[in-house]
Amino acid sequence: MEWDWEFVWKIMPTLIEGVKITILATLLGSVLSTVVGLAIALLRRSPSRLISRTVGFLAEFIRGTPLLVQLYFIFYVLPDFGILLPPLVAGVIGLGLHYGTYTAEVYRAGIDNVPSGQWEAAKACNLTGRQTWTHVILPQAIPPMIPALANYFIAMFKETPLLSVITVLELMNQAKSVANSYYRYVEPMTLVGVFFLTISILSVFGLRWLERRYGRIER
Repeated sequence: MEWDWEFVWKIMPTLIEGVKITILATLLGSVLSTVVGLAIALLRRSPSRLISRTVGFLAEFIRGTPLLVQLYFIFYVLPDFGILLPPLVAGVIGLGLHYGTYTAEVYRAGIDNVPSGQWEAAKACNLTGRQTWTHVILPQAIPPMIPALANYFIAMFKETPLLSVITVLELMNQAKSVANSYYRYVEPMTLVGVFFLTISILSVFGLRWLERRYGRIER
């Protein structure tokens, strides 16, 4: 089968719309995973053994099960309990919760790397727990985490094709729709690869800049 440039330009607007949804899902999922990961990391440090162990169990359960299964559960099973979510919302929640359990470990490592003297200094200054976290610990812990967090966000971007199983019109779903409509698969699937490769490469350059800016973290 010969490459058809006319067909490429014909389907390009549809694929561009898919790219937009893919990027949007990645950005929203990244924000959610950042918040969820920080919450998990803090709750696992709770003095209450019940809270820390419960949160730890849930995090391990989510991290130990496939993202695909979680997406099916959120989109297809939760409606049986009266919770009906739009496809994109379900996809973002799935991505955010799944990767939030991984970013939690990044936060944990970053917080543990803050010298114990910083905690003692905050206590000596009569800072409250909230002030200690917001003004002393997190400002020192978060910057070195940024490259590692960025790596997970790149990985999340490459997992977005899984959202097609819950009818999100992201790039892969749009490409399959076009391919099935015209019975031509070479151009749509090749363009999907090109789009993902291009954005991934640009993201890697951004990651390298972050590593130079904030210091390299072993991953």
